[in-house]
Amino acid sequence: MDPNASFDTEDTEEVEHEYSNAYDGPQPYNYEPARRPIDQEQPRIRRNNGHRREIELWCEENQWRTGQLSFYDRGKAFISQVGFGRLIAGMDRGLQGMCVNEKRRITIPPHLAYGSIGAGGVIPPDAVLVYDILLLDIWNNEDKVDIRSFGKPAACKRTTNTSDFIRYHYNGTLLSGAAFDSSYARNSTYDAYLGQGDLIKGMDEGLLGMCVGERRIIIVPPFLAYGETGHGTSVPPQATLVFEVLLVDVFNPKDDLMFVVKEVPEGCTRRTVSGDYIRYHYNGSFQDGTAFDSSYKRNSTYNTYIGKRYVIPGMDKALHGLCIGEKRRITIPPHMAYGEEGVVDLIPGSAVLVFDIHVIDFHNPEDTVDIKVTHKPQECTVTSEADDLIQYRYNCSLMDVTLLYSSDQFDSPSITTLGANMVIPGLEEGLRGMCVGERREVVVPPHWGHGENGAGDVPGSAVLFFELELVKLQKGIPEGFMFVWLGDSPDPLFPAMDLNGDKEVPLEEFSAFIMLQVKEAKGRLRPGFDAGTIIQDMFNNQDLNKDGKIIEDELKLQGESQQVRRDEL
Repeated sequence: MDPNASFDTEDTEEVEHEYSNAYDGPQPYNYEPARRPIDQEQPRIRRNNGHRREIELWCEENQWRTGQLSFYDRGKAFISQVGFGRLIAGMDRGLQGMCVNEKRRITIPPHLAYGSIGAGGVIPPDAVLVYDILLLDIWNNEDKVDIRSFGKPAACKRTTNTSDFIRYHYNGTLLSGAAFDSSYARNSTYDAYLGQGDLIKGMDEGLLGMCVGERRIIIVPPFLAYGETGHGTSVPPQATLVFEVLLVDVFNPKDDLMFVVKEVPEGCTRRTVSGDYIRYHYNGSFQDGTAFDSSYKRNSTYNTYIGKRYVIPGMDKALHGLCIGEKRRITIPPHMAYGEEGVVDLIPGSAVLVFDIHVIDFHNPEDTVDIKVTHKPQECTVTSEADDLIQYRYNCSLMDVTLLYSSDQFDSPSITTLGANMVIPGLEEGLRGMCVGERREVVVPPHWGHGENGAGDVPGSAVLFFELELVKLQKGIPEGFMFVWLGDSPDPLFPAMDLNGDKEVPLEEFSAFIMLQVKEAKGRLRPGFDAGTIIQDMFNNQDLNKDGKIIEDELKLQGESQQVRRDEL
């Protein structure tokens, strides 16, 4: 029987309460019992010492030991107001002071129930009524959205505002603790605009002023939720809703790229511009700190051209104006990143992206080798050039000062012949024009170094930084020659070679003659090769009949024969 018919018998006896599992412990999520109202369209009800409330309950009505009526059987909770005479007097009194999830057995004497008349042939006259009650919900039409923040981040530079787009996780329960929905179960945030009618009014209000990473309990009265109709089968009519919320993301469609400079090396003389090629490391995360990608994990920089739309628009913009070695935190709104679609299994739709980047190096395809002299001897008359044999010390590192190679790792300085393609073109360029004792810093762009593929420990497209010192210089001779005259050769030549004047020149005499020219700086052997071997080859080329000696008829000067031999005199 509905306990909502009023009865005007004088209240002369007390209603008997028997508590069955009275709920006196902590409420769900550690909040006090909420008291909430119906729809805003209904007349407002004023509180009267806390006695006039809207309640939702399950009840079983036991009639004088012979029968039973139950709202459990009907599958629907009973909803009514307390303190307005809409219930029988005993029920009105017996429900007061209850907590949500409290169970009571209420025994009501006849004069506080249906008295000596009874009701409709169901309840006999003078019947004592017994109700077993479970209180599910309670609210007042003066209630507001109840917001309780817990777990707020220490740093909060931005809070949610009307017209912001937010992404959040939530667990939704009724006031009794019964769950009706959860974004966690779908493994997907709930995404919506604030203040645009996308949410129930209570959530529109409850989500304002939140920080990313903040957790809240938001208790929404029915008239700011789904009201009298409820929502599907999960939210009953006139239900107070409790949301446990974690804000994951927030942005506004008017947001632009944001960045914070975390570190800039001293002496930055050049910054990135459109058309440059940049190598950088990054850690990518969402606003709540959840990582989604990292170049460090792949042990490889991300390499791209700037301003050519090879990366998302926000990153393309953020990569302008950077120094080598600079570190920045870049925050990119979704309309400058991956938009509403996101990236499958990696980036959710409408996600704000946060990148912590470290610029390793950058260059322009038009760059040449950059040479800076750090020390030059006072006397510098002889400088290195093509065909010279040189010894030099070096350190080779990346632009972030990561050392790759060093001549100090070996017992002696490195040796090379300039112009012989024995080193990368950029290093060759950096070693030209040096005096012995001179020191240089040389920056070699990749198209002068190891190119896109790299080599050994040198990454692809890496700019290299060399510290050079020229230790020794031996002037060389043109490519293809083993010996050259530094001035005019003796004329006639054979008498000068024939040191003993016997009209023939054996190997020993030929060797003595050549070494004398080198000693007196009149001629030069190719550096880097064994002198005895060179002289032997030269002698063999002049000894046409291979009899072990050269005579005047066999001698030909370099260039006199149509078929010139490059190691001839």
